[in-house]
Amino acid sequence: MANDGTTNTTAAVSVNGTKQLNGKPKASRHPLDPLTGAEISATSKAVLKYLVEHVAGPKAFKIVYVTLHEPQDKIALLRYLGIPTCPEEVTPGGFKPDKSVSLARCAETCIINAASGLSYVVRSTLDESLKVTIDDFEQLEEHEQPAITVEELFECETVIRADPKVQQLCRDVGFEPDQLFVDGWAIGITTRFEGIRLQQGFCYFRVRDEGNFYAHPADFVPVIDSNAMKVIHIDFPTQSTSQHPISSAGTTAPPSLDQDALKAAGRDRIAPPMQPFDYLPGPLLADKQSGFKYRDDIKPLHVVQPEGVSFKIDGHHVSWQKWDFHIGFNWREGVTLNTVTYNDDGTIRPLYRSISIADMVVPYGEPAWPAPRKCAFDSSEYGMGTVANSLSLGCDCLGTIQYLDTVCSDHAGNPVTIKNAVCIHEEDAGLLWKHSDLRPGGKAHATRARKLVVSFVCTVANYEYSFGYELLQDGTLTLVTKLTGMLNIYVLAEGEKAGAHGVEVAPRLNAHHHQHLFSLRIDPMIDGIRNSVVETDIVPMKAKTGSKENYFGNGWTSEKTLLKTTKEGVRDADFSKSRSWSMIQPGKTHYSSKQPVGWKIMCKDIVPLLAQPDSLVATRAPFAKHSLWVTPNKPDRQWPAGKWATQSMVTPKDTVQAWVEGDQKIDDEDILIWLTFGTSHIARPEDFPVMPVEHLSVTLKPVGFFNVNPALDVPSTIDAKSRLHEHGSTDQLTAAQDSSNGHAVHVDNACCA
Repeated sequence: MANDGTTNTTAAVSVNGTKQLNGKPKASRHPLDPLTGAEISATSKAVLKYLVEHVAGPKAFKIVYVTLHEPQDKIALLRYLGIPTCPEEVTPGGFKPDKSVSLARCAETCIINAASGLSYVVRSTLDESLKVTIDDFEQLEEHEQPAITVEELFECETVIRADPKVQQLCRDVGFEPDQLFVDGWAIGITTRFEGIRLQQGFCYFRVRDEGNFYAHPADFVPVIDSNAMKVIHIDFPTQSTSQHPISSAGTTAPPSLDQDALKAAGRDRIAPPMQPFDYLPGPLLADKQSGFKYRDDIKPLHVVQPEGVSFKIDGHHVSWQKWDFHIGFNWREGVTLNTVTYNDDGTIRPLYRSISIADMVVPYGEPAWPAPRKCAFDSSEYGMGTVANSLSLGCDCLGTIQYLDTVCSDHAGNPVTIKNAVCIHEEDAGLLWKHSDLRPGGKAHATRARKLVVSFVCTVANYEYSFGYELLQDGTLTLVTKLTGMLNIYVLAEGEKAGAHGVEVAPRLNAHHHQHLFSLRIDPMIDGIRNSVVETDIVPMKAKTGSKENYFGNGWTSEKTLLKTTKEGVRDADFSKSRSWSMIQPGKTHYSSKQPVGWKIMCKDIVPLLAQPDSLVATRAPFAKHSLWVTPNKPDRQWPAGKWATQSMVTPKDTVQAWVEGDQKIDDEDILIWLTFGTSHIARPEDFPVMPVEHLSVTLKPVGFFNVNPALDVPSTIDAKSRLHEHGSTDQLTAAQDSSNGHAVHVDNACCA
């Protein structure tokens, strides 16, 4: 929308495939920077005006998201930024930015018309004066639903609390409706409800101020119409008893809507247990009978950087040591790492166009109804960016911190700022490298490692996820995923057992088995955008002990397989062979190994999907069927479970499963790599009332990429703050000035750990 309130709905296309604004190519700041609040406001106003004029019938619009639509021409983007696109351009002289390339500033807006139940996607272009051009308008299919918004999640609790039937269910077990707290979830399974935007509500009671309501779960699960804002059904989870070990209903299939839901469950009402299991300081310390007290033997530990940080940041562009990259952020994925390069002794070498968590699914393993509906796509059904936390200085990250705010939109299209959503800081990373010559007079040398961490934390209903991208001085890049928060709890009746699909983590509190399966999207550009993938298995020699080839039987080797087509590019982990995959540049050979330069994908946290291959989970989340997928890189290939995963009941056409059809060429091509990693979580009593952090990691490591150890030039330095603790004293540690890095010095004046 222009400043005069008009909307320009014309757009041209330049010769390189990028849009022009009124015939004049424009770029706004860094082309991958998230939309600003002003850009979101301008886009929302223009899009809503356009919909009012072009959509017939009753209108009640609510905006799901307004987000940057990134430039789809990869080569144009890289040329604009001055990043090499092929091995021939990777030279010591560098590759200069080509500012003649036009990259438009584009936005994508998703809107629901609550009056009709229909949804729309509008793509538009902004110029520097915030004039908005509507480029494309699409109505979603009736079975396609956008993500659940934060406002809808909050409204779910309000709607359920206000429902007369729910209020009576609360009073029947001794609670008032204002004691009810509800976690809104996407529905997962919609077989009994067609054409309705749905949420299910997992209900709990709070028995005292700040008390942990997850310790007091209700025995019912309402279903609401998120557009009409009303409860349309209430389910009652079944029991597992000695007479009915499968389910008190006699089946794990859902009852029909015309049945009495409680009778169909085959059980009576179950009042929640009343024993408190708190985790916040207030109620913990107020409970004098428990005798709880915090530990008093923890001394302060400070992270001090007296000269400031070693990284430089300009907007969202970061340089640190020899790394250079851009931090993106969107409503769905949260943080993305973009245009990652490494300065190899003056030569800028491209590594990754982007790295991000493109999707994830959390399927639960309890087959009894309605537990199969617990199948959360935390990224695509809710948006991990919209539920990002505002991080606290000195708590979520330690040291000297640089924060980035992010901006999302509300239903009205107003910008909503999440302060301190992204944390950027340095951490000590232990030993970087070390060697001691134990001969008399020999030298020992050690260098400590440092890493740069870019992280954010999101809360999706009961769970917290922390995603931290860690860049190290040896060229290693690791994604560390931390899982914490609260277990999803079901109530057990007196004498009822948790059964084969859950754990009774506290008396009468059942935590169902579940998995967390993440899809890491890697867009590689290893010394150029045309790459290949090699699978490596480590295996014993086939020659037997006593043979000429393997007389003592100790021989083993590695077997490498080049993945040439998409059929070959669908792979599964094999830990018996220490299987790994490497992204290689077939057009460039290492000077010494004579192998193509590359980077290895290393991950020990790979688990198979435990649901049946033809299950609804596998149907909706096809990426979870295999550990690795390699697909050709084409525009808008972003979401491995499809763009519209919410309430999907069939495999969408735009999934990673569809992208491997036809046995397409993936050798020496512009490719995408999708790694499925995660964990199978069998809850422990120690996970309650709040879970200690569980760590998962994926590491991208150079293999035959650098000539020598790239961390050889990291100096050893003396940590003047390190002290010697001896019988309670804190004497200053003395250290030599030659090469020590906070280590004691032997009589031979050598540094060692």
